[in-house]
Amino acid sequence: MNQAEKSQRSRERILEAALQLFSSQGYRATSVREIAAEAGVSTGNVYHHFPDKETIYLTLLNQYWEAIGDPELPFNRALATGTFPDNLEEVGYASRELVRVYRRHVALIYVDVVEFEGSHIRKFYAEMAQRYANFIATHGGVKVLAAHLRPGISPVSAAMFATRFYINYFAVEILFGVPNHFGKDSEAVIRETADILRHGMLRQGE
Repeated sequence: MNQAEKSQRSRERILEAALQLFSSQGYRATSVREIAAEAGVSTGNVYHHFPDKETIYLTLLNQYWEAIGDPELPFNRALATGTFPDNLEEVGYASRELVRVYRRHVALIYVDVVEFEGSHIRKFYAEMAQRYANFIATHGGVKVLAAHLRPGISPVSAAMFATRFYINYFAVEILFGVPNHFGKDSEAVIRETADILRHGMLRQGE
């Protein structure tokens, strides 16, 4: 292993250690010294890669933003025009997998809300609707998706509503450790939610 590879591996260990500590005990309760000890490196090595603790935190948030922007992510493939919104169950399962795989990164969002009043994540969420619009335009176009929807329903709103509901549901189940908080298992919730999204909750004619 050459020096560059050793340096990259050291950086990855630092990020993994920080992710574990930040997501489990918060930002302010975690010191650079603790991160170094968890990573098995010196504090000097941490500062060699990152100028300060906040930069480590922002790097981890950016890992998540980049991951969810990957078109090959199962979550994004489920939203690609030509499948969504006919595949609402698949969107539910993909949302569950997203939260499961990136559970610790999602926890950082809650850390940011509690410890920073959302200052690091505000821009990301403020631009969310535009990102959905860009994604839809890139994967077949608004008109293709709109053809599947009731007149007057925004394709962007439909995609955001479906995915944000599922993600929030699984955040409670996986991050907060509260299974069946709708009084039924998650498989049933996915099916029922898909049915409500397709047909609404009111009787026909009402």
